Amino acid sequence: MKQSTFIAALLLLSLGMRAHADTYQVVTEEWAPYNYEENGQLTGLTTEIVRAIMARTGDDFAMALLPSMRASRELKTRPKTIMYSLFRTPEREPLYKWVGPIVEESIYPYQRANAAPPIHSLEQLLRAPQITTRHAGLIPELLQSLGFTNLDRSATKNQQLYRMLLAGRTDIIIGDTAAGVAYYSRQLNIAPNALRQVPIEIYRSSLYIAFSLDCDDALVAAWSEALEQLDQSGELTRIRLRYERIDG
Repeated sequence: MKQSTFIAALLLLSLGMRAHADTYQVVTEEWAPYNYEENGQLTGLTTEIVRAIMARTGDDFAMALLPSMRASRELKTRPKTIMYSLFRTPEREPLYKWVGPIVEESIYPYQRANAAPPIHSLEQLLRAPQITTRHAGLIPELLQSLGFTNLDRSATKNQQLYRMLLAGRTDIIIGDTAAGVAYYSRQLNIAPNALRQVPIEIYRSSLYIAFSLDCDDALVAAWSEALEQLDQSGELTRIRLRYERIDG
């Protein structure tokens, strides 16, 4: 092959790859320790996993941390959009193509450790004066569907949940996994024994990567294969353990 032909082929390949990268976008919301911003950089457990997947597939898609409602709207309305970390629910199942699971998690309520009386049952939780959760997302919608009429959905950021709870402006908060509670406790200098987990599992599921339905099946399959390779190589476990050591 002549040098000029070889250079032209490389240029076309480069342009094709750039066009491919420009077509797709990856979005997520702030939900530590899975996806969050630190020192101006998008990071987190599942962020590292998504980057590791793209390193294996050769993709270099733009990644953006967006407000929760905007990220969900992008996934629903913008062509060729990928979102992580998402719980895979029956309602969401037909709306997207899925890769995962990445990690399995549970969400419990939390109250102040010295709160009286301590809550032990769902009935007590339903009768609590006030439960504060995020203003949007799966958890507040789930709680409302379960018949909770004592919800305060005023928090726009997770940190607000803990500040409100410790200031006595709410009785109970619901919104984070145990790893998330540990992360925010460290960020806000909350004493290890200041919060008490209420022994009522509100939700348990696995986190997935969701693709809008127009995403290429070959791309979804490549990401699924890359995730499986990361699992088999032990890299997934190494990433998870690194965050468990940080947040434990």
